[in-house]
Amino acid sequence: MSSVPERSDIDEAYTWDLTDLFADDEEWEDAYEAVEERLEDLRAYEGRVAEDAETLQEILELRESVMREVSNVAAYARMRKDEDTTNQRYQALSARSQSLAADASSAASFIEPELQSLDREAIDEFVASNPDLAEYDHYFDDVLRMKPHTRSAEIEELLADLSEVTGAAGDVYNMLTNADMEFPSVDVDGEPRRITLSNFTKLQKHPDRDVRRRVYEAFYDEWSEYRNSVGTAYKNSVKADSKLAAARNYDSAREAALDGPNVPADVYDTLVETVESNLDVLHRHAELKRDALDVGELKMWDLYAPLADSESPDLPYEEAKDHVIEAVEPLGDAYQERMAEGLESRWVDVYETANKQSGAYSGGTYDSQPYILMNYQDDIASMYTLAHELGHSMHSELTSEEQPYVYSGYEIFVAEVASTVNEALLTHHLLETVDDETFRRHVIDEYLERFRSTLFRQTMFASFEHRAHELSEAGEALTPDRLDGIYRDLKEDYYDPADVDDRIAREWMRIPHFYRAYYVYQYATGISAANAIVDRIREDGEGAAADYREFLQSGSRGYPLELLETAGIDMSSPAPVESAIETYDEMVAEFERLE
Repeated sequence: MSSVPERSDIDEAYTWDLTDLFADDEEWEDAYEAVEERLEDLRAYEGRVAEDAETLQEILELRESVMREVSNVAAYARMRKDEDTTNQRYQALSARSQSLAADASSAASFIEPELQSLDREAIDEFVASNPDLAEYDHYFDDVLRMKPHTRSAEIEELLADLSEVTGAAGDVYNMLTNADMEFPSVDVDGEPRRITLSNFTKLQKHPDRDVRRRVYEAFYDEWSEYRNSVGTAYKNSVKADSKLAAARNYDSAREAALDGPNVPADVYDTLVETVESNLDVLHRHAELKRDALDVGELKMWDLYAPLADSESPDLPYEEAKDHVIEAVEPLGDAYQERMAEGLESRWVDVYETANKQSGAYSGGTYDSQPYILMNYQDDIASMYTLAHELGHSMHSELTSEEQPYVYSGYEIFVAEVASTVNEALLTHHLLETVDDETFRRHVIDEYLERFRSTLFRQTMFASFEHRAHELSEAGEALTPDRLDGIYRDLKEDYYDPADVDDRIAREWMRIPHFYRAYYVYQYATGISAANAIVDRIREDGEGAAADYREFLQSGSRGYPLELLETAGIDMSSPAPVESAIETYDEMVAEFERLE
């Protein structure tokens, strides 16, 4: 029996409004066909990039026009599919849009290799003769920087054509976990409750320890039934990462992943080394939880249990919205008002419904309003998720308003800063304005859990995927047993005071972010940078807030570390990570004082 409602049962006000993209499927079809036909117009320019300044501008503007429409088509199809992952019509539309995106990338694949036939002096001459090209200055620098890793036009076209295939492992994993897998029901408060990917973590916070244990065991036992399928998917995903890296003349998948956004490998290593040198703080949190739960030994099904001695206060969505809007006041009136308007304009698809995509994300395109998918659970954790995704959405909104399309995207390295700034501001706001001690305890607990899961857990994930890639690249087999062993060793290091059992060794199987290589570490660097930014804003006020807004408005007109310097943060140093760990330690101490 499932308590998850059907989508038709949800008030329209709590669903996203995709008409900002297309009025209906028929209009989507028209747009799909129109942009598909324009791909030949783009291909017709092959061999002409270096012809003259005017031709170069025509090519870049045509590519942007095509890619904008492809983005709109793909976003609509994906979000319709995410409303119900079993809907085969929208599965088909999503698959067609992915094929279209691959075809568009293939059609444009000649541009950067041909640009790289020019040197900087020749490009400067083009800009001098056509000043409209000046806005592409950083783009030109980035293209020339990547010259050693860009192949011939023919190979670039082939790699673009293969993008659907190289990403197939992640697609298979997503369909398996969101559409095909069905977790069992467990008795919760006298009623059967179906476990889902969306509600698992909430059920792990249940005050009844036996409920937590039964949910934990049923959940991970179900994963064990699919270990060979998931293990094969991940093994092939890792191999694809390494093969693509080799095709672009990189020595490893990590080198390729970090070179794209121009993040030095030292940043990755510094993060892992700094966090793993300070695991005593995480252990202190675990010991505090063991004492708060009054258990002799902390089990894996206790890790998400609240420190507070009661279940999270019920927090309706409308109340959570108000808290989040009030919390961002330090970022300025314009920021706060724009976010409030967005929440009234159906940016958010709020509630969990049958077969809806699990988790949460912020999406949309350069031409549309932001869109947020959630599975809101009426608790404090969901309020923080709302704040988090709104950070992403406001980052996109401010970038789109200030930057041309060529700089409208931004690297994940900086994206996760915007989301966690909002979380930190929310925590400070709640602790300064809410007097209810139970609520305050839950706020601190939630903040500690987010620090634990974002700074420490994501760094642990980063260590796991780096070890997996290193083993694969050394020619060793990534069997499910080997992956279990790697993961269990890390879990034992990170959670030394707790009993690490066999089931938790399978946790790697449920992490979808592993299908985006070297992605997760950026959550940890993001929370570190965000913590430092919020400290600056609280100390310096509007001046620091203005620096932060400038950072948000910059999009990708600069490399990540340069952009963060705009906000006053030096991520080449361990200082932001060390400062974040200190904040975490202080919050642990604050909770101890409330006891």
